[in-house]
Amino acid sequence: MILRVIAIGKLKERHWQEGVADYTRRLKSYARMELLEIPEARIPEGASASEETEAMAEEAMAVLEKLDKKGGLTIALDRQGKEMGSLDLSRWLQKEILDGKSEINWIIGGPLGLSPLVLGRVDLVLSFSRMTFPHQMARLMLMEQIYRSLRIMKGEPYHR
Repeated sequence: MILRVIAIGKLKERHWQEGVADYTRRLKSYARMELLEIPEARIPEGASASEETEAMAEEAMAVLEKLDKKGGLTIALDRQGKEMGSLDLSRWLQKEILDGKSEINWIIGGPLGLSPLVLGRVDLVLSFSRMTFPHQMARLMLMEQIYRSLRIMKGEPYHR
């Protein structure tokens, strides 16, 4: 199985890098992990709504290009998406894997979020919460939840 995280922006702070590296290492026992970073579109300070929309569209094209080359089940993180508990996510993933999905793409937007162009092309829009989190934190939280889901699937202990 291939688990692929496609994220807008780089992890700049060392603590985020170390956390993601730790979960990447842990996940290697379960699947092949790929982390693909897409540069954030440059937007001027005090950008207008149309400039932000244009920047999101630029990022969307880069994400969609990666998806077109890779294929597989695709999940996007967005605070307007469906909320699931860890057990529910694990069960949903297990069903998809049993149905033959061997590549799973996870998409994390940048500071502006994800364009409707991306959200319209995914199999599931998932929300961790209605709250807003920094995209760097969302990446670490996603890695932890993927790890937790796979441990649940394998019947291995996890923190409740």
